[in-house]
Amino acid sequence: MTISPRVISGGIVLVPASGPMRTFPLQYNPDSVSRSLQPQGTGASGQDRSEALRLKGPATETYSVDAEFDLTDAMAAAVTEPDAVKDGLHPQLAFLSGLINPTSATLATNDALARAGKLEIIPAQAPLTLFVWSRHRIVPVRITGLTIVEEAFDTALNPIRAKVSLTMRVLTINDLPYDHPGSTIFLNHLRATERLAAPGSASLSQLGITTIG
Repeated sequence: MTISPRVISGGIVLVPASGPMRTFPLQYNPDSVSRSLQPQGTGASGQDRSEALRLKGPATETYSVDAEFDLTDAMAAAVTEPDAVKDGLHPQLAFLSGLINPTSATLATNDALARAGKLEIIPAQAPLTLFVWSRHRIVPVRITGLTIVEEAFDTALNPIRAKVSLTMRVLTINDLPYDHPGSTIFLNHLRATERLAAPGSASLSQLGITTIG
């Protein structure tokens, strides 16, 4: 008998300033993850040649993920677990939209401050959001885009199948205070990446990448 290895789910983790963390595993891991990195150089092309190889900070890194959600199997078991599907995919989609929206309580508080004549209202601060994709990739991110396509509905018009496209930008020490938990997580990710690419790494040697000199 062949036993299939257990596949770890990628997903999103919310780390609030206080209170418990919340995890949102993807129902199905997408087949691909798009990743883009733009270096942060010190000058434009044609300027001082002594600056050509200088980096002024971490690269601007973005991720794009397309995920699918389907309640078909859960609906088949709805006779014994009706609460699991009574709202369709609304709870999952509400969680995702909550990543890019301030809470209604925050909006009400800001309105009350404005009516009281407060001159400065500090924008709402969202919980620290982490994108988790294996133990080698745990990074703080800001959600920059969210597209939801609802493809099927139950008799109460609750979505039961949907495709979600997420775009995220990795937050670095350029975005957060150096002592912020998000900066610590980013630096740990950077150190882990450096270890994987270190001279003499077994993984690099297998690929034929060697150190000369």
